This record gives sequence, structure tokens and C-alpha cells, in this order.
Amino acid sequence: MPIQIIPLRGMPIVQPGDDLVKLTLESLESMGMSPDDKDVYVYSHVIISRSEGKLVDLNDVEPSRAARNFAEFTGKDPKVVEVVLSESRAIRRMAPGAIIAETKQGFVCANAGVDKSNVPGETIVAPLPDDADESATAIRKIIKERSGCDVGVIVCDTHGRAHRDGEINVTIGASGFEVIKDRRGEIDLFGYELKVKRTAVADELASAAELVIGQSNEAVPAALIRGYDIELSEESNASQLVRPREKDLFI
Repeated sequence: MPIQIIPLRGMPIVQPGDDLVKLTLESLESMGMSPDDKDVYVYSHVIISRSEGKLVDLNDVEPSRAARNFAEFTGKDPKVVEVVLSESRAIRRMAPGAIIAETKQGFVCANAGVDKSNVPGETIVAPLPDDADESATAIRKIIKERSGCDVGVIVCDTHGRAHRDGEINVTIGASGFEVIKDRRGEIDLFGYELKVKRTAVADELASAAELVIGQSNEAVPAALIRGYDIELSEESNASQLVRPREKDLFI
């Protein structure tokens, strides 16, 4: 079966408390589809944060001295910087126009993932979900309850990459499948045994989904990937994708 990347169209602007599974199933039904085993549902973190009420009104934010100092150096809004600091466990790098932070969840990214794009309201920003793995698990379980299908769920965010220009989607939350495929011990075409090959399956699926998930006016906040043979798992999640600090050569 070929791998399909299917945009989930027709979803409304997600509001706090909205039932994302209901919206997902309605989108599938409108296309004459229904869930199937080993489907992978990929959701932009912004709609997860919105549905969970993880929004911040900048009018309610009072910048600290540190936020004001960082804002002056970077040229950013002091209130946005304060939200970034509140979502961070460490600031890794700063430069004019850029703050690279280590989030509370352990991800290293610009602005600790605090997002203004696709968030209604001029003064509203959306930080990352408090626990995107938990968010993915909750969605997966409800899909199974309502459809009977064992599926995978990914919560994604757009990150830059060290030593590479441009941004790609990565996984910040996952549930239902092995996020890393360990290929060590496999034999290649020429009889060589693979020693270090571990494929970040979840990140590759998240990146593929961004080909159809709209970042501007497309109004496509989620995608279905069908036809990829995920290895179902109740234990694996996105925390396994975070490289331990002691093994990070680029701190």
C-alpha cells in the first residue's frame, strides 16, 4: 500500500474545550473516510494548545527585569520574552532577533515554542502544551474508543536546525507507536552490519505531514498519514527523541 499524506480539511478555528477527535472524525467523514488501524494523526501544536486553553494574553503579562534586558538585546517584545522565559528551563543562545531556549519539556528551539502564528487575537500567544505526550495519548485513546482502531498520534511543531537553513516539522508529543526504529544489526545490500542506525520515525512522519499542513491561509491544522507500517506501542513517546544533555555535542 502506498503511503498517503492526507490533509484534514474543514476544521473550524479551534477554541478552548473543543473536541479534537470529533473534529477529526467529521473531517474524515466529509472525505468519505474513517479511521483504520495504524493510521497516524499529526496535529499542529497550536490547535492542541488552543483546545487545552494553553493561551496567554500579552495584556496580562508584566515583563521582569531579565525579560526587559533580553528584549532590548534581541529587539523582541518584552512581554513575549517574559512568556518565553516562563516556558523555559534554560536559554541556550541569544542574538539580535533570536532567542534559542530549552523548553520545560527539554526541546531546544526558537522562543521556547511560543507561537503567534495561527492564533486569533492580536495580543494572544500559544505556548507549547504542558505535556504533549499526554495530549497525544488522550487523543489516541478517544479515537480508539470511538472507532475501535489502534492508531498513532503526533503533536508537531516547526523547528529550525543547527547547521541547516530553513525549518521543518518535528515531533513534540507522540503516542501509540515506536518513535524510533532501531535498525542496528540489520545487514545492508553489501553485507555490512549497521552499527548506529536509529531512524527517528516520528520526526520523519511529522515532517512529511507539514507538506499538507497549512501555515498560512490553508486552514489545515492536521493531517492523516496512512500506509506507513508503524510499530504499535503503548510505551513509546516523544521524550525518547530528546538527546540527553550529557550526550549533546553542540550545547
